[in-house]
Amino acid sequence: MENPSSKLHIKEEMELSTLVSNGRLDLHGRIADKQTTGGWKASPFIIVNEVTERLAFFSIAVNMVAYLFSEMHQSLPDAATHVTDWIGAAYVLTLLGAFLADAYLGRFRTILIFSAVYAAGMILLTVSASLDSLRPDKCIVKPCKQASQGQTAFLYGALALIALGTGGIKPCVSSFGADQFDEGDEKEVQKKFAFFNWFFFAINMGALLGITVLVYTQEKLGWGWGFGIPTGATFASIIVLLAGVRYYRYQKPMGSPFTRFLQVIVASIRNHQRGISVGSETPLYEVQTTQSDIIGARKLPHTPQYRFFDKAAVVITEGETHTHRSNRWRICTVTQVEELKSFIRVLPVWASTIALSVSFAQLSTFFISQANITDRRLGDSFKIPAGSVPVFSAVNALLLVPLYEKFIVPFLRNRYGHPRGITSLQRMGVGLFISIFAMASAALVEKKRREHYAQPFSMSVFWLLPQFFLMGSAEVFTYVGQLEFFYDEATDGTRSISSAMFLAEIGIGSWLSTALVKIVEGASGGQQRGWLRNDLNSSKLDYFYWILTGVNVINFLVYLAAARCFRGKGALAQVRDEDESMVKFNGVSL
Repeated sequence: MENPSSKLHIKEEMELSTLVSNGRLDLHGRIADKQTTGGWKASPFIIVNEVTERLAFFSIAVNMVAYLFSEMHQSLPDAATHVTDWIGAAYVLTLLGAFLADAYLGRFRTILIFSAVYAAGMILLTVSASLDSLRPDKCIVKPCKQASQGQTAFLYGALALIALGTGGIKPCVSSFGADQFDEGDEKEVQKKFAFFNWFFFAINMGALLGITVLVYTQEKLGWGWGFGIPTGATFASIIVLLAGVRYYRYQKPMGSPFTRFLQVIVASIRNHQRGISVGSETPLYEVQTTQSDIIGARKLPHTPQYRFFDKAAVVITEGETHTHRSNRWRICTVTQVEELKSFIRVLPVWASTIALSVSFAQLSTFFISQANITDRRLGDSFKIPAGSVPVFSAVNALLLVPLYEKFIVPFLRNRYGHPRGITSLQRMGVGLFISIFAMASAALVEKKRREHYAQPFSMSVFWLLPQFFLMGSAEVFTYVGQLEFFYDEATDGTRSISSAMFLAEIGIGSWLSTALVKIVEGASGGQQRGWLRNDLNSSKLDYFYWILTGVNVINFLVYLAAARCFRGKGALAQVRDEDESMVKFNGVSL
């Protein structure tokens, strides 16, 4: 066992040193200096980059249903499902971006490359909206002429590039921002928690600009300008990111985490078939070096959870261990095993937060469709664009994040002693609970609109404020909680993959929303007689919202069970100390 006094001595040396303790490098490949890199010297560039990128994405997301419906002459349910499919693809592709970042390119280079892909897609989208030959003729007499295969293919090609660009950028930006704070420095740890809140603030600032200024521009100047301005913003985001190059802290690519996961599984199964078991005295293999044998990653101590995978690291005989110690398909290190355990450990929590993404998908689809047939006049001269109505959600986040960071966190910290006020799991739970009332509110308002304000534009758009406001509140709590949770529970070699996991659930939620729309549409009589039709007054959209409310209730109960059973790094620390004697370094017991 390591002497406690030596641990204290190491901690004192780290506090006196100005170099980071997590192995991050500066631009020149040297260990980063905290005085000249990282922290809030680097973070503003990342936050501003996120504002401009999100401005472009949300200006498309909230407008695309209207564009497909009015310009490409698709039906309303089809347009809604195509948009949710596209959003789903953008977020599921984050797994690809995270894989490339962790394994080969590094986070910064991945962001830069996929930003260029994103910009190419934005250029093509602007061209599609600007040239009449790439859209069907204006609809004068119904049924409207559908877009040709070539016109549709050009548009979908542009959207595919944007989705691919988003997939490469999104899982890396939040992790790259968190990399700017040294986990071994208590002061920087507190700043990292604040960064996650301000990062979410940046997302909503971009969304706010995208759904107000750009949507209004589109209505006044046309689709070409509506997509052209965010194209310029995309190029600006690249320039902003490059401006902070000398201040960033970088992490080297560490190889494919999925390959390491597979190696642990294969080695575990092989040793299980050989009849090898794991007990409290079973010696486990680890390298003797200060760092682990995963490039740039710190060693991970053994935990008693998921003991089956410990079989991959069992020291069978000294000779066999020596022969196979460089073959990770036969024997893995404790760190490699613990990396897989950390990934598996968060899966129940991950799965039990997907339902919120299903509900959140309605913000850019059916919520907008409702806004289209409400009275959106402000005075005699101004009319709120339908695509700008989600501002109710974005403004809520912009107000709540500073208030939460400035007042609520210090109050909760003093009351409960937790550095973030409440844990990330508790914060996610609050968001999931609020989402129940968000969808119930949407159902009640839609029922009232359909029964008492059937005449188009007779109900004020401000009746929709509660559902947008509550959904925005749910996102504030859950999204930031997820950022904190998945980053904190990830290991050095899986940070981007971990960020991609929770982003992918937004994509999966969008796809599940599409599937649910199709199921409800088919079960209720199709687009002509079902609950979801082109004409919302003859639809029963409130029934669909009640289904989502029920899904959120069930999901919240499942989440409570998953959160209650979860044992993270902190909970396992005490048990871990009792098991340190199990670990062997090349056959030498600690």
